Amino acid sequence: MATFGVTAASGDGTDQHEVSQEQYDTLIAQCRFADVGKAKCRSAVKELYRVGKADETLDCRTYSGVSVCGTLRLSRAERQCTRDSTDRGLSFRRAEVECYALS
Repeated sequence: MATFGVTAASGDGTDQHEVSQEQYDTLIAQCRFADVGKAKCRSAVKELYRVGKADETLDCRTYSGVSVCGTLRLSRAERQCTRDSTDRGLSFRRAEVECYALS
């Protein structure tokens, strides 16, 4: 389940998901692009994650100088941008990040 541009914690939803400091910082930083607003996104990150051991399964990537982790919750326009970009030959992962951050 994706919430505010961050991936929800695994399990029953009551435990915070453990991530590294770098992963946590990336999750907080990517909130500047969230359509729901920075404050709501940051609140969700703080509720869902805690700093500890790195999560090797958390999908973190950097394209065009923008780093993100987890499943991105894209707006309708961002989804269309992603489709248009992949139709032009850009990889899905890159298009998703660029459209999330730059559109």
